[in-house]
Amino acid sequence: MRSQIAVILDKGLEFHFNVDEAASMAPDIARNWLDAQFTALDCEPLRASGKVLTADKVLRVTEAAGAALFADEKWAADYVQAVHAALAKPVIRVDVPAMAVTY
Repeated sequence: MRSQIAVILDKGLEFHFNVDEAASMAPDIARNWLDAQFTALDCEPLRASGKVLTADKVLRVTEAAGAALFADEKWAADYVQAVHAALAKPVIRVDVPAMAVTY
């Protein structure tokens, strides 16, 4: 089964990625990558409690990255591997306008 990630940004902009299983990232490295991007992109927690779930982190990083970072092939490839490893699902949809991550 092929693994895929779909990213929906504002204004109907969509990106679809096939996950390269051969270049998979370890889950702990994926979480560290997402943590680093969350900080580097100056993301804010979604919840008032300040608790940041992995799916929330994916949403905020995706939102902050926007089309500019998804146009960077290296960054996009790292994002795909990190999201796939951190969420451990074969099909992932990150919908920024709806603020939802679905599997």
